[in-house]
Amino acid sequence: MEKLQAEDARYLKRKVKGGSLDVHPTEKALIVQYELEATILGEMGDPMVGERKECQKIIRLKSLNANTDIATLARKVVEECRLIHPSKLPEVEQLLFYLLNRKKSGNDKREKHPPRDLAPFEGMELDEEANINRIDHYVELLYEDIPEKVRGATLILHLARNPDNLEELLQNETALGALARVLREDWKQSVDLATTIIYVFFCFSSFSQFHGQVTHYKIGALCMNIIEHELKRYDLWQDELQKKAANQNVKKEHEKAFKKYQGLLIKQEQLLQVALHLLLNLAEDTRTELKMRNKNIVHTLVKTLDREDEELLVLVVSFLKKLSIFLENKNDMAETYAVEKLARLLPCKHEDLLNTTLRLHCYLGLRTDESQRQLCMCILYHISVDDRFKSMFAYTDCIPQVRLGSVYSRVGGWGHRPDSISIEANSLGIMHEKKGCNGLKMLMKRGLKLKDVLTMKMIRNVSQHDGPTKNLFIDYVGDLAAQTGVQEREEYVIECLGTLANLTIPDLDWELVLKEYNLVPFLKDHLKPGSAEDDLILEVVIMIGTVSMDDSCAAMMAKSGIISALIELLNSQQEDDEFVCQIVYVFYQMVFHQATRDVIIKDTQAPAYLIDLMHDKNAEIRKVCDNTLDIIAEYDEEWGRKIQSEKFRWHNSQWLEMVDNRAMGDDGEPFMYGDDGEPFMHNGDILERPDLFYSADGIIPADSTISTEFFIGYQNGDMGQAGGFPGAVSTVLHYPRRPSTAILEL
Repeated sequence: MEKLQAEDARYLKRKVKGGSLDVHPTEKALIVQYELEATILGEMGDPMVGERKECQKIIRLKSLNANTDIATLARKVVEECRLIHPSKLPEVEQLLFYLLNRKKSGNDKREKHPPRDLAPFEGMELDEEANINRIDHYVELLYEDIPEKVRGATLILHLARNPDNLEELLQNETALGALARVLREDWKQSVDLATTIIYVFFCFSSFSQFHGQVTHYKIGALCMNIIEHELKRYDLWQDELQKKAANQNVKKEHEKAFKKYQGLLIKQEQLLQVALHLLLNLAEDTRTELKMRNKNIVHTLVKTLDREDEELLVLVVSFLKKLSIFLENKNDMAETYAVEKLARLLPCKHEDLLNTTLRLHCYLGLRTDESQRQLCMCILYHISVDDRFKSMFAYTDCIPQVRLGSVYSRVGGWGHRPDSISIEANSLGIMHEKKGCNGLKMLMKRGLKLKDVLTMKMIRNVSQHDGPTKNLFIDYVGDLAAQTGVQEREEYVIECLGTLANLTIPDLDWELVLKEYNLVPFLKDHLKPGSAEDDLILEVVIMIGTVSMDDSCAAMMAKSGIISALIELLNSQQEDDEFVCQIVYVFYQMVFHQATRDVIIKDTQAPAYLIDLMHDKNAEIRKVCDNTLDIIAEYDEEWGRKIQSEKFRWHNSQWLEMVDNRAMGDDGEPFMYGDDGEPFMHNGDILERPDLFYSADGIIPADSTISTEFFIGYQNGDMGQAGGFPGAVSTVLHYPRRPSTAILEL
């Protein structure tokens, strides 16, 4: 073997040429660029084949700190690294000085995922330095007893912790296969062995391009099984400790068991941390993440929240945060009471744990912590949009803090923050009702003075609340109406107009407002399709619906031709449910007043449109249409008959179709049966033919033929006969009951 190596050395010539120096972008390390030239020589020493390769070497400087002697360290680096020429000593010193004083970016403490590297743990210490050239020897140790297996795995781990070795290790399928086999067979026999081997695969999982190889050996599934097993062991330990603690006669035994438990717990948490970190890396692929969910990863993580180790908790909460993107995982968290378990982690002194936990759970007592202000704002906003919980703000000092700290008291002028404005907008109405505050006056002053859209949006949100809050707006109706001038920004006008439209206050004189600020021409001009953005046109329609509650305002609308403009707008926006619903609601308000009711019924085709919309797929549109048509039917007999006929047709369409089929057939018998050949039923009874076709004073012809027009005409009172249909017919017809129009509330 030695002779062969000597021959190889004689015919292979290697030449290393030094290159440039640079600092590592993220670590405390130097990068040495160099060129490797390999030449194969012939027997006479002549070069035959040559190849050049660009290489780099990373020199890590973990001991570099403020107390380091830069000059001494630079000389040591140059002496030990033969790739760096002594003439570059001043350059090395300069680079080291730069590394020492390089500032970390402000986002380093807010990484999207936990650090890619794990701190060394107990059992990783070695009395020798791992060498990639001895990898075969380390693999042989994996076939020995447990202590030798642990040593072999630890040596391989030391190699894997250096990213430069990963490519070479990946090519060694024997080594990776042996590690996977030992982990699969012996993980229950030694926690140290399991932790070390998983750590090796974790090093590979830190790079996305190696995930396929980790998945190939099914390390992820194995880690899930290991974690589940360790959590069960933890529960058993807890039970045993409680039993021994309850027995006063074995106090010394309990203390001894507790010390043993502490040692086991440390090792177990190291294993859990490594395994969970590997799974988190693999979860970058959503398909792999879905497999984890199918194995109840959320339940496993929530169960781990009971632990006390802060580093482990940071990892678990980070994992939950990543999983919470998907609704299914959120549902799993709700089932396992994850939020309640997260609550115990707040407040805490561990900054990373605090930051990560706040993203899943809110704790109002931490609002005063400036470093977490923005994050708390975001969480508070999500709470404030839920009607079930926004009232809770009234019993805290949250809103005054948000208002005074984020809206009004900005150094250098009136600043605004969308998150704080949204929180107050969603909660301020309840604050007025619960405590009564002067916030509206301050907000209105700011919004009107600066023409600030966000502030007006908040004011509009406040105006949506019923109760005492709405009456506070009476003093500002004129100011809001004056903002509808053409010179104002459209988005600003939308908020002002939307606020006015929300003011359904009985004591408000809308006629005076419309005349004083000449709003009717403005409203009519903005009903034309394309005259403005759809959002503004919609607010105009809502505004018309609000003022139409007043009889005199409704008359003004009728004279101005707004009703025709609304019908034209309905034609152009018939696919938009919101537009249709709001326009129909305007008609609903107008038919209460005689002036506008006569215009709608006699001068427009609005009732016909409403009849078409009676069967719309949108439930709210159907509801408003039905109520409006009921009022029209009360006041106009002709339209009343048409509306009744249409409702009759709709409710009995299947029966009427059957009647038409019978009129065209020769045999009367099929009329009694459905398409499936079964007789027609009513309340469990078969409708017999003799009951259906008995002549009633000549109403039904002797040949038993009848038509749908006959029944509709009869229902409308056009037949002139006294009497009615036999009881059997009434069991088939289901005529709708009309709701009372005396108290119509939408």
